This record gives sequence, C-alpha cells and structure tokens, in this order.
Amino acid sequence: MSAFHYRAVDLQGREIQGVLEADSNRSARALLRERGLFPLDVGAVSAHREGGTRRRIAEGALALLTRQWATLLASGLTVEQSLTALIDQAENQDVGRLLAGVRAEVMSGMALSAALEAFATQFPPIYRASVAAGERSGRLADVLEQLGGYLERRGSLRQKTLQALLYPAIVAAVALLVVTGLMTYVVPQVVTVFQQGSQSLPPLTRGLIAVSDVLRNWGWLLPPMLLGMLLAARAGLRQPDLRRRWHARLLALPLLGRHLRNLEAARLASTLAILCGSGVALLQALDAGRKVLSLMPLQEAVAGATEQVREGQSLARALGAARQFPPLLLHMIANGEATGRLGEMLDRAARLQQQDVENRITALTSLLEPALLLLMGGLVLLIVLAVMQPIIELNTLMN
Repeated sequence: MSAFHYRAVDLQGREIQGVLEADSNRSARALLRERGLFPLDVGAVSAHREGGTRRRIAEGALALLTRQWATLLASGLTVEQSLTALIDQAENQDVGRLLAGVRAEVMSGMALSAALEAFATQFPPIYRASVAAGERSGRLADVLEQLGGYLERRGSLRQKTLQALLYPAIVAAVALLVVTGLMTYVVPQVVTVFQQGSQSLPPLTRGLIAVSDVLRNWGWLLPPMLLGMLLAARAGLRQPDLRRRWHARLLALPLLGRHLRNLEAARLASTLAILCGSGVALLQALDAGRKVLSLMPLQEAVAGATEQVREGQSLARALGAARQFPPLLLHMIANGEATGRLGEMLDRAARLQQQDVENRITALTSLLEPALLLLMGGLVLLIVLAVMQPIIELNTLMN
C-alpha cells in the first residue's frame, strides 16, 4: 500500500486535507467517498514530492518529533505503529505527509534507515546515520532519545544566540533611523540659515552639509546598492575558492574566529558522540561529522583526519595535525581513546564547547550594547557640534 495526500469536501461543504493509505489513486478516491467525502485532489506521497520540493522540517519540530518517536518505541510499539501514532497527532500537515511517506516505504518492506534515505532532504545526515546504527544495534529508541537531546541543545544554542543579538540589533536600527532623520530633515532646516549669510562655515559643518545633500539626493540608491552587493557576495561565495578564502579570514579574526571555531568543534563533537555511542564505525562517523560543519577549512581538516585514521593514526593526533580545532577537544578525545570511553568524552567535550560558546556570546553582547550606545551618542554629538560651531563663531565675532 502507498500513502496518498488528499484534499476533499465533506457534506457540510468544509474542505478537509489529510493522508490515507490505499493500493492506488482510484482506491484512495473510493475510500474517501465511503467516508462521505468528495475528493478534490488526491496524489501519492512520494520521496520526490516531499523530499525535493518541500522545505526541511524546522529543527524544533524535528527535535519534538524525535523525542515523541523515542518514547513510543520505548513503550513497545513497532516502527510502523509508532509512525501511525505520530501521523495521527501531527499538527503540521507537511510533517504528517512526510511521516506518511516514510511509513509507506516501511510498509513496502524497506528498513527505516532506507526509508529515511528516500527523504534525505528532510532528515540531516547525522539523523539518518544514527537511525541506521540504532537498527543494527537494536537500540533504536535509545538512539532517537540521544538525537532528540542533540537537536534540542543545538536549537537552544541558536535561540540563545538570536536572543542575545536582538537587543543590539534593535539599538543599531534605532540609531540608524535617528541619524538618518537628523541628516535628511533636521540638519537641512538648520544649515539653510548659515548658507544664506556671508559667513565662512567651519570644515565640520561643510562636511555635514555635503553628507546631508548626498543622503537627500541619492539616499534612495543605498537600499538597491546594498541588496546588489549582498546578492553578488552570495553568488561569489558559491565558488569554492572564494568561499574557502572567506572562511579562512573569518577564522583568523581575533574574537569572531575563536567563537566560530568553538561552535564548529561543538557540532563535530556532538555528532561523533551520538554516532560512536550508537555503534557507528569511526570513519563513517567522521564522514557524517564533516557534513554538519559549515566552514571549509574545518571540513577539509576533518577530511584529512579521516584519511589519517584510515591509515591507522589516532583520532586526536589526526585532528590535531591540522591545527584547526580547540586544544580542549583534542585532549578530551585523546583521553577517551586512552580509556576506551571515546563516546562519553566526546559528549563531555561537546557540552563544554557549547557552554564556552554561550559564555562568549554573553560577553560579546555585554560589550556590544554599550559600544553601540557610545557610537550613536558620538554621531549625534558630531552633528550637534557641526551645527553649533557656526553659531559659536558668530557670537565670537559679534562680541
């Protein structure tokens, strides 16, 4: 049987959408009519349709789904029964259709990991690799529980980052609006009095008038120019060489570089901890860990370390050879390899790196907020001085 997504109208004229299972499109329409529904659109839920055209499930929704799935499996339900329960309680229609597609693949005889591979764009590589390892080891519920915790921690870090940057972003936006309003409306009204006289204006005032004229006459060009620059930068970063050089420069920055390096280290450690703890071979875990990284120098470092591990090198020494990862992560990995508790040490390293990232975000925002206020105050002071200088000079001449 296959899963079909339908859109139908009931006897009261209300439109209903959902997912059902049937042998064919005709059978699906017949089942709908038996339920007293008049089908408007019936289509098969396929991997191409749901995996290629639908956007990926939000990370928070995927974390909640994974936790619920782990609970259902731990209670003794089969994979098929747990998927049925998840479909019934899914509030998001896209999630329900996706799970229906996965269940249809499972009911056709595929393993769950193979069914998830058919929807590869919806489930990240670590998710699919962990599920495959859980099936092989018979600990699918435990693996899903670990995955849920990993997704929740990653989502929590992203949320804390956005919350920490929200206030500085609001301050910067307000400062930009205030300065723009002063330069385009207030300043022209004031300096018109000075321009009509024969008094020679100070350099600061002349510069302020020039900037004000540019903003008033050509300010409308700034948004499209900025948009064009962003689009050009985005297109340029699609080129591997340019993206590699850009990522290398980001990592070389004093504060931001270390923050990004620790963030990537936390991602790598979390991925390796889940996969190695689930019984995945280290080489496969490294390949999945490389895919969750976003900076090319670190991706290349993991790829090089994978080759060294394949040749018999220890993981800590292989990762340390590239000099791209924090020493704390390397020491924890070396300790785990020496004691035979690599998965546990990786999990501890991931938590420590994440805590360090959160502390750095807090420290950065605590410095950024007063810096923005000082910058805004300095710009306003500069405008006030440019306006007041001609008045002060005029009073001096009169006296």
